[in-house]
Amino acid sequence: MSNIVGIDLGTTFSAIAKLDDTGRPEIVDNIEGKNITPSVVEFTSAKSYIVGDEAKAQIGANDENIAQEVKRSMGKADTKYEYFGETHTPTSISALILKKLKEDTEKAYGAIDYAVVTVPANFSNEAREATQRAAEMAGLNVNFVINEPTAAALAYAFQSGRELSGTFVVYDLGGGTFDCTIAKISGQDIEILTSEGVAKLGGKDFDQEILKLVSGKYKESFGKELDPNEFTSNDAEDLKRRLSIRDKANARISGEVISISREEFENASSNLILQAELAVETALSRIDLEASSITDIILVGGSTRMPIVSESIKKIFGKEPRIFGNPDESVALGAAIYAAYKSDSSKLNPLQKQAMAKVSMSEVAPAYFGTLVMISNELGSSELQNTVIIPKDEKVPCSVTESYYTIADNQTAVQCRVTQSQSEESDPQFVKMVWDGNLNVPGGRPAGQEIKVTFSYTEDGIMKASFLDVQSGNLTDIDLTINPNRSDDEEIDIDEFKVE
Repeated sequence: MSNIVGIDLGTTFSAIAKLDDTGRPEIVDNIEGKNITPSVVEFTSAKSYIVGDEAKAQIGANDENIAQEVKRSMGKADTKYEYFGETHTPTSISALILKKLKEDTEKAYGAIDYAVVTVPANFSNEAREATQRAAEMAGLNVNFVINEPTAAALAYAFQSGRELSGTFVVYDLGGGTFDCTIAKISGQDIEILTSEGVAKLGGKDFDQEILKLVSGKYKESFGKELDPNEFTSNDAEDLKRRLSIRDKANARISGEVISISREEFENASSNLILQAELAVETALSRIDLEASSITDIILVGGSTRMPIVSESIKKIFGKEPRIFGNPDESVALGAAIYAAYKSDSSKLNPLQKQAMAKVSMSEVAPAYFGTLVMISNELGSSELQNTVIIPKDEKVPCSVTESYYTIADNQTAVQCRVTQSQSEESDPQFVKMVWDGNLNVPGGRPAGQEIKVTFSYTEDGIMKASFLDVQSGNLTDIDLTINPNRSDDEEIDIDEFKVE
């Protein structure tokens, strides 16, 4: 039987789950006996490091050698970190976290044959590929990534113990990102309708509000600035958790006491909650759905434990959200189910095959993908505009072909560009350029030569594109899975780094 796992690579905490012999997903505890592992790396020398609780405990005391929250920078080629003279990227640091999860699991269950890693639904193409690359660097065999709220919906449908039927919202507020995903669920048949999110909204942002409150009160009470080492982000996180279960909590700093009420914290965090509410409302309006038609709201991510989250959800939907199992675990559990669902059935035992036979999934494109073309305006002149080829929420896998035409006689090249945006934009300044290159075409031809542009969005969540000159057959085939970070990451051999 194959060893199949799902991994939730989180901003603040990560988790791994496997399929047991009966076809049920279960969390794999790390070597310290914990169900989740802090996504924190402490470098102790140029070639040695620590991952997890021990590294997290050093925050505030050894920050210059600590890497944390790197998920927020995944896919950004210009983001680099240096520790003891060694350069790292978000991808290579994520690989060290994944390697920790992999090695802890293999010590207990043997070699991992196949894995699925999750990403936020709003992750860019580059960030998705960077995540897949990190898994490869860690020695994992990963053919698919899955959106975190989709994985959570799958875990909910699979483990709820009742036959589900209706339209569900997955409200996923983790340590660093927020996603709202709407899905139709019938039994274990899941159809994703839409997703909307905020790339930088999570528990860490609420921790910062705690830090600001404590710092402000400390200065007001004692007339001096708070030393960051006296009250760290770990302390803020702890205070936030205590405020989730009581109306008031104290921060003890150098023998002094600073008291923070839940009301003060919630007032300070109201703008963060508003961002989440706007994302939820955008998702509902995009598919023309009334909040009252939602069957259930499923909470995912540790940050949903804050009472302010439940109050916000009740305000929007008029009903209590549903807490199912451990919000920290559901994404990894769903990823393990998806890994088995996508694996070679010959690698599963009869009970696992029986369990996976009930599962059915359909995803949607997380963004608008388009290209830039010259279009004539009302004044008779031409202007560069963005035109959408694959719209957001298109069912995937999908492939769309559109025809465009050369604009000048004797044209010898066509500029080929791939764009991405979260809204349907025609103005080029409001879209992200994913790729920019040329298609060489024969000269000596009149304008109006057909160029066929094909965009494909694959099941593993990666965009691909091709630009074809129909008359000559010249083709520019773009593999967007090649990340700008890739050459830099390949210079970093994480096997050279040893756990202390």
